[in-house]
Amino acid sequence: MNNYNIAVIPGDGIGIEVVDSALKVLDKVSNNNNFKLNYSFYDWGSNYYFKNKLMMPEDGLDLLSKSDAIFLGAIGHPDIQDHLTLNGLLLPIRRKFDQYVCIRPSVLFPGVSSPLKNVKEGDIDIVVVRENTEGEYANVGGFQYHETNDEIALQTAVFTRKGTERIIRYSFELAKQRSKKLTSITKSNAQGYSMVLWDRVFEEVSKDYPEIETSSLLIDAACMDFIRKPKDFDVVVASNLFGDILTDIGAMITGGLGLASSGNISFDDKNPSMFEPTHGSAPDIAGKNLANPIAQILTGAMMLSHLGEDNAANEVRESVIETLKNGNNLTSDIGGNSKTDECTNEILNNLWTLTKN
Repeated sequence: MNNYNIAVIPGDGIGIEVVDSALKVLDKVSNNNNFKLNYSFYDWGSNYYFKNKLMMPEDGLDLLSKSDAIFLGAIGHPDIQDHLTLNGLLLPIRRKFDQYVCIRPSVLFPGVSSPLKNVKEGDIDIVVVRENTEGEYANVGGFQYHETNDEIALQTAVFTRKGTERIIRYSFELAKQRSKKLTSITKSNAQGYSMVLWDRVFEEVSKDYPEIETSSLLIDAACMDFIRKPKDFDVVVASNLFGDILTDIGAMITGGLGLASSGNISFDDKNPSMFEPTHGSAPDIAGKNLANPIAQILTGAMMLSHLGEDNAANEVRESVIETLKNGNNLTSDIGGNSKTDECTNEILNNLWTLTKN
């Protein structure tokens, strides 16, 4: 029997609720497929910050390094500025473990309505590959004349050839496995150094993949086309900031953030990868049993695939799809009126039916 050590960080707000839901699904599917997930729970996040002025303890990264994967809920609190939560937990984890690939799928599942006209289930199936360790999210910059009328803020985007080439090359490899179509997102008309390097590297790497159909779009045009003609996209590669922006649009046109999963992937066997939904902590509905657990559950399926448990991952996805298709016990964000636990139980029931058959 395979055993995997999973570091679980439920985090803040609805993260606690949806992680609980996802673990119930993961426990059931792991039992059905004869492997074991051993959880280590860490109560890091905003409550930890209020007590310690840190988002996680100083040895937090060392503790996480002992795991095979990290399963994260949501981080954020209205009384803590977002840059503190981001730079105190998420970004240090991504950088420490070189999780340079952020995979964010946007799929229009059966039973889910898109706000767009003339699209139906299966019409939208996009994977955005987001560079995850440098770019615009590099914490490089500073203040001069801080908090005076003459204040200056400098924020530097860092693009390396190594970082740019490896994310682009990964995207070409992914495109080979899908529809052999890859779109690069740029803004080289305005960012004459970082994005010019990005464009040049994309063109150079594309020569190694003559079978892949390529295109390059400015970020503003890409945002429009995600809405105007999402069927045109398959694999999309983007910098840290641009990928973040596009995936929120991708989530909205495929049913909302309650269905949006993601993985932060390291390709060093010594490092754990981290899996988290793309939604936030939603403090307005936290503790009310209203949150949609599906994004976190699909994120769990991504984690299982990464661990090599593909059969279990597919069972989870099929159970979610069956739940969405039937329309029973869905939460309000996707047209239902059920609670978090009711939606979770529906998925568990469908999982039981699927494995029984």
